[in-house]
This record gives sequence, structure tokens and C-alpha cells, in this order.
Amino acid sequence: MIIGIDGSRAFIKNRTGIEEYSYQVIKNLRDKLNDQRVILYVKKTNNLQLTTYNGVVKINDLELPKSWQIKVIKFPRFWTQIGLSLEMLLHPVDVLFIPAHTVPIIHPKKTIVVIHGLEYEFCPKAYSSWERIYMRGTIKKSCQWASSIIAVSNNTKLDLQRLYNVDSKKISVIYEGYSRGERNFQFPISNFQSNPNDQISKIKTLEIQSKFEIRNSKFLLFIGRIEERKNISNIVKAFEILKEKYNIPHKLVLAGKSGFGYQDVKSQMSKVKCCDDIVELGFVSEEEKWELLKKADVFVFPTLYEGFGIPVLEAQSVGCPVVASNNSSIPEVASCHSGLDPESRAKHAGEGLDSRFHGNDNGYCSALLVDPQNPQDIAENIFKLISDETLKNAIIQKGLENVKRFSWEKCAQEISQILLKKN
Repeated sequence: MIIGIDGSRAFIKNRTGIEEYSYQVIKNLRDKLNDQRVILYVKKTNNLQLTTYNGVVKINDLELPKSWQIKVIKFPRFWTQIGLSLEMLLHPVDVLFIPAHTVPIIHPKKTIVVIHGLEYEFCPKAYSSWERIYMRGTIKKSCQWASSIIAVSNNTKLDLQRLYNVDSKKISVIYEGYSRGERNFQFPISNFQSNPNDQISKIKTLEIQSKFEIRNSKFLLFIGRIEERKNISNIVKAFEILKEKYNIPHKLVLAGKSGFGYQDVKSQMSKVKCCDDIVELGFVSEEEKWELLKKADVFVFPTLYEGFGIPVLEAQSVGCPVVASNNSSIPEVASCHSGLDPESRAKHAGEGLDSRFHGNDNGYCSALLVDPQNPQDIAENIFKLISDETLKNAIIQKGLENVKRFSWEKCAQEISQILLKKN
């Protein structure tokens, strides 16, 4: 059996979102498929580095099993629909795995596609008209063409059923993971900050804080694209409320690339009274990201809609308490249904745990959930965490427990079972 994997997004520079998913899944599939013949299809990019030593192929920093091979498809445009389709026509494989929602026109009978979310359907103003048309058409066709669909959450599975009438039997839910264990973190960390006995870690933390001009400052943190769908406008409004009503000493740190609607967000930030306390970092490295998460007082993630929400898990994994949206997949990821009886839990999971289920008034949710459209609600819940040490520590502990449910290894193991399953 020959398994083909679309690696076109996995090896780009400054990976985010789907690119990081593709990379981590491929990385963790190596052990699961190390005795299978696998062809990894990649784009020709400036960042792509291929080396071979003693018969072992290495792509960038990733060493591949000897049974794997790489094919570079040199199509700068329409890579999937022309380049990968031609490859499937000329050199067909038995199984094709697409980590990122776009199935080529020509594909084998057994094709598995991952759908990460239908955010564009729920937040149309956060996308251009072309993006909405393209995403809707691509994902609908991919769901029709694929023999199996992987949804990254029960919420996404439900969206596919409701909006696109996809047969539930065709969809498997496989949760994403998060990058843990690769940063040499040791738990428990004293106060969930950098270990004071680790001089290297301490120096690195100070360097990063100095670089971003937040040394000795308490701060609230958001990591993600600076765009309309991520609800930056209401985060800024909530921060303004916190400054005016509670006079908090914190800065608001925004880390991420600019996205759709960035100029409007930037304009709003410049007009608020507390604009001098808003620190915009742009894209940050992995090392910088983790240091920021370890030092932040609260991770703020009240986005308008998410297919999954890896940043919630990343924050929880280093003991940073989370305030996040009460809609889409976030309550599911934050385990805000785990205290229910099995029948109710299954019901809520099937419903995607949307805004009908609010997690703040129970004892088992690992984050404080808020109405993302209500800046006052966002502000009040942030203030709860920075003013109530008992609540903050409880949320931290529940977060550390919650993240144990997720790993890239588990994700890859479940994907490999679908790839290897005989029809």
C-alpha cells in the first residue's frame, strides 16, 4: 500500500494554525507509519531544505523514515488542483491524506481530508467575499469527494452536518494536540513562572521581556492573528473598561500576524485612552511565545468562532489561566461539560457546546467563559482572575488537568488508524 500525504503547508516559515497542524501531524505520523511506503508531497519554497545522509532523508529539521520519500511539486499556483492532481493521475497512490481541507480534483478512492472549521460561515464580515466563496466551494467539494472526513471537534462535525448536510457516518472527530514536552518545561513550576533556579531560563525571560518593553510589567496576553474574527476590538474595549473601572496596572500584549480587518483594529487601538498600555508585538517565535505565556497574568481568547482553539491549551499547559469564548468549540476544548452526567455530556458534545452552555457558574470548567460580543463580560471575568487568587489557582489547576486529554501523538495515532483501515 502506498500512502500519499499533502505536506504543502507543513514546511513554510512562521507556521500558524493549519500549517502548524500539518507539521505536527506529519512529524508524529513518522512513528505510526514507519514501516509503510509513504510519499510526502511538498511545495518548492525558499524555506525548503532537503538533505540525505546514509540513506536517511531530512526535510528542514525533520528526519523521515527510510520507507518515506519526498516529491517536490513545482507549481507556484493552483498547486493542489493542478500540481497534485497531475501527480495523482500519473503516479496514483492507494490512500491520500489531506491535512488542510482542499482535496485535488483527481484523487484516489480512499481520500481522507481534515476540516478545521467553518468560521467564515459564522463570521462573514471577518472574511473577504472571495475568501468566503473560495472556502465554501472548496470545503463542500472536499466533503463530497473524500471517502472519510476528520473534524477537529464535535462542534465542527455538527456544523458540517447542519450547514452542508454531510453524513455523520462519514465524519470522525479527532482532536488536535499542542506542542508540549518540547520546551523542557518542568511541572509544577513555582507560581507557574520561570524556575528561579534555572539561570538560563531566567536570563532568557528577561531578554524577551526587555525586547518587548514589558519588563517588570504585569500583562494580559492574546496570541493569534490580529484580525476581526479574533475579536481584537472587544478585547481592547474590555481592557479599556478594566483600566477605567478597576485601574489595573496591567498592559495588554497582542502577539500575532496582522490579518483581515487589521487597519480597522489598529485605528480603534489608537483612539482609546489606554493606548500607551497596549503592546503590539507582531509575529513572535516559538521561544518568545512560550516565555510570554509563562509570564502573563491572564490569557485572553474571546474569539468570535473557532474550529478548535489550540492557544487555549498552550496557555493552560504552562499554568496561565484562560478567559475565552462561550461559543463554538471552545467550551468543548476547555472541558466545560466534563461535570455533567454521561447522557447530558453526550448531548452537549453533539450540540457542539455552543452559547447555550455557559461554563462560569460550575465547578469543573477549566477556563472562564464569556460572551465574546460583550466587552463588559470579558472585562469582569478577567478581573475575577487577577483579583481572586483562590479562583485563579483553581482555574490554573483545572487547566493543567484539562490539557492531559490532548497530544499530537494521540492525534496522529487516531489518524493512522483511519489511513491503515481496510475498507
